[in-house]
Amino acid sequence: MSLLVVGASHRSASMDLLERVALGDDAAGELAAAVQTGADVAEVLTVSTCNRLEVYVEATAFHGAVHHIGQSLATTTGVEVAELAPSLYVHYEDRAVGHAFSVAAGLDSMAVGEGQILGQFRTALRRARRSGRAGTHLGSLFDHALRVGRRAHAETEIDAVSRSLVQRGLERAEQLLGPLAGRTVVVVGAGAMSSLAAMTVARRVRTDLHVVNRTRATADRLAEATEGTAHDWDELAAVLAGADVVITCTGATGAVITRDLVAGLPQRERVLVDLALPRDVEPEVADLPGQHVVGLGGLGGEEADAGNDGAEAEVRAVRELVEAEVAAFEVARRQLEVAPTVTALRRSARAVVESEMARLDRRLPDLGEAEREEVSRSVHRIVEKLLHTPSVRVKQLAGDPRGDFAGALRELFDLDPHETQAVSAPPTSGPTPLVPESALDGLTLGALLEQPGTSR
Repeated sequence: MSLLVVGASHRSASMDLLERVALGDDAAGELAAAVQTGADVAEVLTVSTCNRLEVYVEATAFHGAVHHIGQSLATTTGVEVAELAPSLYVHYEDRAVGHAFSVAAGLDSMAVGEGQILGQFRTALRRARRSGRAGTHLGSLFDHALRVGRRAHAETEIDAVSRSLVQRGLERAEQLLGPLAGRTVVVVGAGAMSSLAAMTVARRVRTDLHVVNRTRATADRLAEATEGTAHDWDELAAVLAGADVVITCTGATGAVITRDLVAGLPQRERVLVDLALPRDVEPEVADLPGQHVVGLGGLGGEEADAGNDGAEAEVRAVRELVEAEVAAFEVARRQLEVAPTVTALRRSARAVVESEMARLDRRLPDLGEAEREEVSRSVHRIVEKLLHTPSVRVKQLAGDPRGDFAGALRELFDLDPHETQAVSAPPTSGPTPLVPESALDGLTLGALLEQPGTSR
């Protein structure tokens, strides 16, 4: 069996699509239940946040699992597979592990380094364990991912990256407009980065703060937390009309503040701080009179450059931490995978001992009970000593990429491979090897999802 993740996030899908596929706790549980009905799925765990929907599975067949996940996503969200497919990503085995660890560490968040995702991972794991859908494999993956996230925040300054961007954006606005006290500040979006911006503004200085978001309930919560005013998305133009400072980070795949939109507003001096990637504000807005656009690449000056260098260093440090943890996890995972072989070896040895003791009983029926027990103990000790070294060494060598040492052990001791799988694997319709990622070259995700659940 092998690990697989299929999902969509702010990096792959439009905000409109993410809002349409967003699932609450109950619906995320329904999705997991639907995925688990697949013949090629052994374990399943779903992660659903405002900016991502991901399905993690331990699968017995790649194509069958991907096809079934795609169909389950379409059924649960009400969005057709053909529309979903272009925005879905697939990660397999070590890439899936790396993805999970990167998400937990805050590297894949809209606001790099935010810690909210750790709570969301804990909730997802708790839900999957409570329902019995996360077993040894996904349970250990997410336990380890949570440890990676905690290490990232404890051992680096990754959570300061987003704060420094917001801080520099506000400082640039003050350079252009003067003090922000009493100014009208509009925050567009209510995700992690926009929430951070709104909180920072509310803490720093008293302003007339407004929050505009596609989902009104989210805007209401953020506005309540910052003593601001919430607005529906169709009020964007009206709210921008009176804005002195606009801070935006929506995660949309195209600009939400266009030149035509701003050109139609009453003329006044505005600073538009665009913290989104891709950009929320069209660069041409800066050509309009009195409009100052400050983007991620233009938070300018020597001090900001030093800050960017520091941010890059923290991101690099977390990436290195994630890479090391992925390697450690893969070694531990391979060691876990050889355990059934070791168990089967010892089971085979016990069967040989029992067979020989039965033969001894037939040859020496008058052997006393005390003598028989002593012979039995001696034989068991000999077998244990003979098996100890290969048992220990195969676990030590499990992480060595140079060879399949568990396979060599099976060959040397003539162990049935199906028996070793049966030691720990749940019953399935028959394990089918997953195809390597190289086999996916030239095959689109849409094509995979449209195929029937077959395996290579």
